[in-house]
Amino acid sequence: MVNLNDLVAQAQAMQNRVKLAQAELAKQEVVGQAGGGLVKITITCTKETKKCEIDDSLLNDKETLEDLIVAAMNNAKEQADEIATATMEEATSGLQLPEGVDLPM
Repeated sequence: MVNLNDLVAQAQAMQNRVKLAQAELAKQEVVGQAGGGLVKITITCTKETKKCEIDDSLLNDKETLEDLIVAAMNNAKEQADEIATATMEEATSGLQLPEGVDLPM
């Protein structure tokens, strides 16, 4: 028989770990690059854009610059997603639910 108090305590501990993980993700930054580093976009792992660096050589080629900005942003978002997924999986692990019981997501 599952002890409801133990289950509630586990859920509260997990909730605290999730809050801490979210705070860490908001501080952790990744840099997406495109064009061999000609364009760099820095974002947090909660996808707040922090910085955009563009090499001067691209300033006269609008179309290429636009494409590289999009590619760098996508690269940064992929990195942030990977880190966020791993961090949240770690934060939510360890909750011992009875067989057949799932948390709503």
